[in-house]
Amino acid sequence: MDRRQFVVGTTAAAASALAAPAIVKAQGGNTIRIIFPYAAGGSGDVPVRLVADKLTTLLNQPVVVENRTGGAGRIGVSAVVNSAPDGLTFLYTPFAAVTIFPQVYKSLDYDPFTQLRPVSQLCTFDFAIAVSNSVPAKTPKELATWLKANPAKAQFGSPGAGALPHFFGLMFGKAAGVEMTHIGYKGGAPAMADLLGDQIPMVSSTASEFLDLHKAGKLRVIATSDVERSLGYTDVPTFKESGFDIVGTSWYAMFAPAKTPDGLVERMNKAVVAAIRMPDVRERLITVGLSPTGTTAAELGQIQRAHAKLWEPVIKASGFTAD
Repeated sequence: MDRRQFVVGTTAAAASALAAPAIVKAQGGNTIRIIFPYAAGGSGDVPVRLVADKLTTLLNQPVVVENRTGGAGRIGVSAVVNSAPDGLTFLYTPFAAVTIFPQVYKSLDYDPFTQLRPVSQLCTFDFAIAVSNSVPAKTPKELATWLKANPAKAQFGSPGAGALPHFFGLMFGKAAGVEMTHIGYKGGAPAMADLLGDQIPMVSSTASEFLDLHKAGKLRVIATSDVERSLGYTDVPTFKESGFDIVGTSWYAMFAPAKTPDGLVERMNKAVVAAIRMPDVRERLITVGLSPTGTTAAELGQIQRAHAKLWEPVIKASGFTAD
């Protein structure tokens, strides 16, 4: 699905927040926790830490980011689901954990559609596949040829089993006619470390995850996943341009425990939208290959359900399930 379908305008209520230095009165001095269910150090950290810094001022209240890793993101999500709905705990996550995990995990201990409340989408992004410099391939077709000639090396890493980069890597393998072995990591940073250390030949991840390393020549991004070329990768074709009919995009968003009152959800939504639309935040996100958005809570709910339907046939076709 084209990410531009979901770059939506802010409602009048959210837009009015931009004029105010503080969104609403702070609720005491209690610290707000934003739980990110993946490791620190990857590109996913960038939006939430930028926004958290702005939220501290906008809400006149301390805001901290907590990395709660494990279970391919499930542990962090569960922590938010089971938190008090008092406006002091929020989830920031890529969309897999809150859209497709019910299709992936047989014994998922939460329902993202009933146990979480959408707050706001922060940004969208593409996927990409990168190879180490020891791999001679420079295009998807050359990579497919190399993998067929070296079947023992037909393996790829991703930031986590059951997340979309995992399925996108399998999509590429199917399109290339290669049986790929997946290696799931606990976040993008450890996957990248093994790629740079030639422990694995390729990684499927977010395009933003590779950007600095690609520009520095430390790895090679062979293609990106949207219909149009990704921000920051004007020199890199899409898979579709390269003759592979595979497309996929994703996003980062914020959610709250299901029973969080409307007023607290609206308070955080207005603050997040105001932060995302600040010029310095937008500029920084764009430089790391992310497309800033900022949606209403209702719009995020619609996006969440639409993407769950979009990826369902892809997941079923992969045959992947997990306990």
